Amino acid sequence: MKEIFPYYSIGHFINEPGNPTAFEVTRFEEMEELDIEDPHKHTFYEILWFDEGYSTQIIDYQEYNIEPNTFFFISPNQLHHFVEWQPLKGGSVFFTEDFFLLQHQDKEKLFEITFLDNFYTQPFLKPDAATYKEIRQTIELIITEKKRSDSAQSIIQSLLHILLAQIQRGVDQEKKGKISKNYVILYKKLKNLIDTHFKNQLTASDYAQQLNVTQHHLNLVAKHVTGKTTTELIRARSILEAKRLLLFTDYSVSEIAAALGYFDLSYFAKVFKSETQISPMGFKKSMSE
Repeated sequence: MKEIFPYYSIGHFINEPGNPTAFEVTRFEEMEELDIEDPHKHTFYEILWFDEGYSTQIIDYQEYNIEPNTFFFISPNQLHHFVEWQPLKGGSVFFTEDFFLLQHQDKEKLFEITFLDNFYTQPFLKPDAATYKEIRQTIELIITEKKRSDSAQSIIQSLLHILLAQIQRGVDQEKKGKISKNYVILYKKLKNLIDTHFKNQLTASDYAQQLNVTQHHLNLVAKHVTGKTTTELIRARSILEAKRLLLFTDYSVSEIAAALGYFDLSYFAKVFKSETQISPMGFKKSMSE
């Protein structure tokens, strides 16, 4: 099945689709009307901040309320629908993986950030007033540096790393404890493998073998990072894709089941209902309404 959602680069969010920029920071109140479709996917990471106003946005079929003093995180490949941004005061920091890794050849540096590329935890942080102010000060430093005529990419990248570290600290405080760096890295590797192979009906044992760890250890890590077992993560990723196809294509339930590697339609319907508490057609009807 072909890709059914448009992918956008950072350039699209400054109304310059051909601009290959790897980093941008914008304020909502200064943005022009964007020429993008909803829902859509990103090829980059986005950190949104909200100083004032109320609205909603949808991230992978989950609707979230936007409130003042809140940060949201969007990762590549997540389905995103911003209901209304113009009444809000705040903005976005956009960056690519390559920009983050400038001067760092070790990709695991990005894996260490738990709130990015993690579809199984809440994609937002609502810290206390002091923490919000501290993080916002770093964003203002980034904005100031970006606007300088002699702006230095190395300084912006350093400030970005500080920003992400501050947010990570806030996330860790909210979770009442820091997750082991090695656990996070292994989980992110598992997540990438699942994203690649979820249609192939691989088992938890198959993924453990690919990652050179025992299935017991992989389950322990998955449960610690996400609250789900490896098998539950595999199933959740498959059902997420099923939701996308049910809502935005005319494929039948049997065609969707087959595309996802389920050749027993009744079993697919049973798995879908166990994940969502509703049948595939019931989900399509309720979401359409």
